[in-house]
Amino acid sequence: MGTTTATRPGTSTPAGGSETRRFLPALDRPGDLFRHLGPNWYAAVMGTAIVANGANALPVTVPGLHVAAVLVWALSLVMLVALACARAVHLVRHRDVAGRHLLADPSVAVFYGCPPMALLAVGYGTLVLGPDVLGTGPAVALDALLWTAGTVYAVIAAFGVPYLMITRHEVRPGTANPTWLLPVVAPMVSAALGPALIPHLPAGQARETMLYGCYGLFGASLLATLVLLPGIWTRLAHDKLAPITLTPTLFLVLGPLGQSTTAVNALSDAASVAPRFAAAMHAFAILYGVPVIGFALLWLALAVPANVRALRRGMPFGMTWWAFTFPVGTCVTGAAGLARHTGLDAFTGLAVALYLLLLTGWLAAATGTVRGALTGRIFLPPAPTPAAEPALAST
Repeated sequence: MGTTTATRPGTSTPAGGSETRRFLPALDRPGDLFRHLGPNWYAAVMGTAIVANGANALPVTVPGLHVAAVLVWALSLVMLVALACARAVHLVRHRDVAGRHLLADPSVAVFYGCPPMALLAVGYGTLVLGPDVLGTGPAVALDALLWTAGTVYAVIAAFGVPYLMITRHEVRPGTANPTWLLPVVAPMVSAALGPALIPHLPAGQARETMLYGCYGLFGASLLATLVLLPGIWTRLAHDKLAPITLTPTLFLVLGPLGQSTTAVNALSDAASVAPRFAAAMHAFAILYGVPVIGFALLWLALAVPANVRALRRGMPFGMTWWAFTFPVGTCVTGAAGLARHTGLDAFTGLAVALYLLLLTGWLAAATGTVRGALTGRIFLPPAPTPAAEPALAST
């Protein structure tokens, strides 16, 4: 009978003993980093892109802010390309895992709302910040490509994931959580960022179609969100945010609130292409946006202390921490839009304060991600947990 030697993940056992790798020591093999690389990773791209887009939207002038925004946008573009390549490796080499994620695991499938939002956010940054680097023509063309691809992807995710949940996934009672919003909020991002392309379309039918199409995306996403929120709140109230790693996902509720406020203000900016209804669109931007941003602040007042409490109780780093970024960023752009249309300094101050909170969340998430990536820990599959807990909660 032969002898066996137990080894830790990330170690090799040559004849003379063992040697620990300095890079990705938590993995059996470096190539395993692709095995469980799920769509949740696009949250890092979204969170980085919104830092750039939020800086561009701020209704204040700060020396060096524009240059910093361009640099962060460039970083988000590099991240998007690198992640797309890594995901391609995952889909080719680990098709069994990818198929299981989408077709059999609702806790992972909901994160298919993240890739289209990443495409849309980076594309918008390309349009408003990219001309400094790429030139206007290429920047517009790249945003048009990313917006189109992101919107098609967003619509497919918005109906496809819920369809799988009601026909194929095994979803147990009491497992709803804020990650369920991710697929249905993606069309709202299209609605918020599409109006920026309207001036680059031919006058007439093309511009009006884009305008009303974005309103359609706005309505589809908003009503789907309203369908989901009661179930999510019921789970949160009953289960007290168990497990603790889910706590950052409270911030995801801010996404549809801030993004819809951003959308109505962006659509108001483009209302001149439909002069018959322009006045109504301008009024709707204020009458909808102000109450909704008010509710967003109420929710923020709930989410922040809940996460502080979780941190004090030892909440470990997980990819859920990226929930501190994009949803807050949408509130930055929403508040900036209201400042632009109302002229009130209060909304300007709110946008700046929210942006500082966004930067804090981004630094925390980015630092934890880099540390986890160097060790390989965040490339490991999530530990077994009760049904339908998000894979984003792995550490």
